[in-house]
Amino acid sequence: MRDTAQTRLDQWKDMGFDPANCPVRQVLDHVGAKWTMLILMELSQGPQRFNGLGRAVPDISKRMLTQTLRDLERDGLVLREVFPTKPPSVEYRLSNMGLSLLTSMGPLFDWANGHFQTILASRHSFDTAQ
Repeated sequence: MRDTAQTRLDQWKDMGFDPANCPVRQVLDHVGAKWTMLILMELSQGPQRFNGLGRAVPDISKRMLTQTLRDLERDGLVLREVFPTKPPSVEYRLSNMGLSLLTSMGPLFDWANGHFQTILASRHSFDTAQ
């Protein structure tokens, strides 16, 4: 695995790799945010309105939900549709790219589920040794 990562890094460097403009870093800045995956997973169930997402992820603030949805819309992962009702209603859904991201994240979700108890035990061991 290390060889694969090193080979990829070597290829990027040969192409004039700029760490500040790294595509992986740029994507992971948003994908790795605290709420992003939870919101995307909720939207994988189908389109939802703002308050529905807020209920599905109850510990997120309205401000953070708004910001995360804006970031996801800006990245093209979520589509926002405004309906001409009074008051206007808004619905969010995954774009094709958002769906493809979730599909590619499947192995990471499986890895996290499979190793979560080991990680918790490791944290506990580390924290008690300090």
